[in-house]
Amino acid sequence: MLIKRRDFLKISSLATASLMMPNFLKAMTLNEALEPNQKILVVLQFTGGNDGLNTIIPSKNDIYFKERNHIAIKDSLSLNDETGINPALSYFKELYDNGELSVMNNVGYPNPDKSHFRSMDIWHSASKSDEFLETGWLGRFLDEECYRCEHPTQALEVDDMLSLALKGENNKAFAFKDPKRLYQTSQEKYFKSLYDYHHDDETVSYLYQTLGSTINNADYIFEKSKSKKTDQAYPNSQLGKDFKTVASLIKSDINTQVYYLSVGSFDTHVNQNERQTKLFSDINEAVKSFVADLKSNGVFNDVLLMTFSEFGRRVAQNASNGTDHGTANQMFFISGGLKKKGILNALPDLQKLNEGDLIYTEDFRKVYATILKNWLKADSSKVLGWKNGIYDFI
Repeated sequence: MLIKRRDFLKISSLATASLMMPNFLKAMTLNEALEPNQKILVVLQFTGGNDGLNTIIPSKNDIYFKERNHIAIKDSLSLNDETGINPALSYFKELYDNGELSVMNNVGYPNPDKSHFRSMDIWHSASKSDEFLETGWLGRFLDEECYRCEHPTQALEVDDMLSLALKGENNKAFAFKDPKRLYQTSQEKYFKSLYDYHHDDETVSYLYQTLGSTINNADYIFEKSKSKKTDQAYPNSQLGKDFKTVASLIKSDINTQVYYLSVGSFDTHVNQNERQTKLFSDINEAVKSFVADLKSNGVFNDVLLMTFSEFGRRVAQNASNGTDHGTANQMFFISGGLKKKGILNALPDLQKLNEGDLIYTEDFRKVYATILKNWLKADSSKVLGWKNGIYDFI
């Protein structure tokens, strides 16, 4: 049986998604829905290194305005006497006022790396800066929590490729961009007939069996995604569509506990304010619709939305009205189930820098440990090897 290059590329794409979790979709036919009030984590990755100082603004700090004479945010929305938020994040300000948003400032790790790829790997794997791990922190959560699960389906990434964060040694999340597109691809006559073709080679046979499982069950995930159609209006941006997919799945009886999304690029070396404003506007409107959807369905208290970026930017602007790669940054936490709200710790100290870069005060692995232990009810020491305490905001 000859396979044309075009068909090979299509089957490779479908099989790759399936191999990220063999028999993933078949598992979704099992009666393994989340228990009532079980907590759900949604991770939103700000890809490219978001500038934290122009996100949560030290609105009374003279150093900030001096070092950023052209790009400093002068019309920030006030959060308290010392702090503002970028005006493009007006809904985040509303969440803050409602006690539904927390901000952790100055999050990073020792000996920071300014490479996009390496720093993202460190955040994904929860490794030390000189340590190279092949598994991610959420993937190891799957390994720890799903060791009895023959077909774990506890994590989904709304993307075409699976991030390191969701790859465990024995279990992996499943990545797909659009349930309908996956379903339509699986229903093509070519792929359906392909599964019936016999292969004796063990490796190839496994590939075809895995592909067959996806073909035979792709309609299930599509049905789940539309089983609880939302009346909530979402923006027509890609992020808006991604959040709509997540909301639909959360409202169904799927057993997924972790969802992962990304938006970017925040690599703002040139004309930063224009780029950041556009990205923040998209995020602001998508999150506004998502939270409204969760609230209307009574699940906002059981969902935690967490944001992060692989690093922040340098304190001083560059000659192109942008900022270059820096170090520490803030993280947002949005939920109706927060124990502590608002600004959780001090703003970065702009008088104490390391060659122009912020010096972190909060280790991101402590944040992960907090989420694993207090929200997902997992053994954070086994997943992370972290034994240096946790926070109490959730």
